[in-house]
Amino acid sequence: MTREPTAATASGTAAAAAGSDAVYGAPCWVSLMTRDLRAAHDFYGAVMGWEFRPARLGEEFSVALSGGRAVAGVGALASAFHVAVAWTPYFAVRDADVTAGRIRERSGTVAVGPVAFVMGRGALAADRDGAVFGIWEGELPRGWEGWRSAAPAWVRLHTRDAFEAAIFYGEVLDWACGQPGCCDVEYEGDEVVLRSGGRAVARLSSGALEEAPDPAIRPRWQVHFPVSDVEKRVTAALQHGGTVITHDPGVQATLRDPDGGLFTLTDADTAERDGSGGGTDLADMDAATMEPPD
Repeated sequence: MTREPTAATASGTAAAAAGSDAVYGAPCWVSLMTRDLRAAHDFYGAVMGWEFRPARLGEEFSVALSGGRAVAGVGALASAFHVAVAWTPYFAVRDADVTAGRIRERSGTVAVGPVAFVMGRGALAADRDGAVFGIWEGELPRGWEGWRSAAPAWVRLHTRDAFEAAIFYGEVLDWACGQPGCCDVEYEGDEVVLRSGGRAVARLSSGALEEAPDPAIRPRWQVHFPVSDVEKRVTAALQHGGTVITHDPGVQATLRDPDGGLFTLTDADTAERDGSGGGTDLADMDAATMEPPD
């Protein structure tokens, strides 16, 4: 829950902001749950060129910025919550309690929450195969539409069976439920594609091994950051204590930060051409193209 949403209220401030119920079922933020905020700032500042500002959620939280635009959240609560260090996608929901109940009813796990914050309520959960994800009920930050359009991060579920996972998430998050505003699910070859408002917002692919010793092969939600210079970022990661897990030179690299968080760098041009969900390297964007989040 390393983002800055709040529960929607009748106040003028909340009325001006989008709420999670407007985009329910779709990814609405990504965040890193880590143990050492300063160390995370040092590593990702060097590798990604990000700057950081405090988040209103408290001193344990910050927001990563690229070119002055919000990219992701960082929170140093992995030890307090007794959860693994990980990059995690959060999905917008209309009712966090109802969604948490659905997760448990379908043999998933709710590890933390729902927890109340100033701007809303969130929870950390895992699906039946152990892939960790978050849910968020409440206000989305001002400028969130710009974040979604620029797609400075996108997500893919690498799971045992993508079609079975789509059923689980569909029932939990109201995908393809037939109600106005719900996410659509499409099948492209052996992948499942999630669309919100016609835009591809997540992909699900099969082939993960639950008992694999390598965490990169086990079921997990992968957080991808599109960049214009994959090799430069890989070199910086190695220089600052990171580890290369997989590497397709110039195209994509999965890295582990010094605290254990896995993330993937994807060449922005390649991802856009092959339709894999690529977005924009915000460092290359004109600052006027996005409204700053609050």
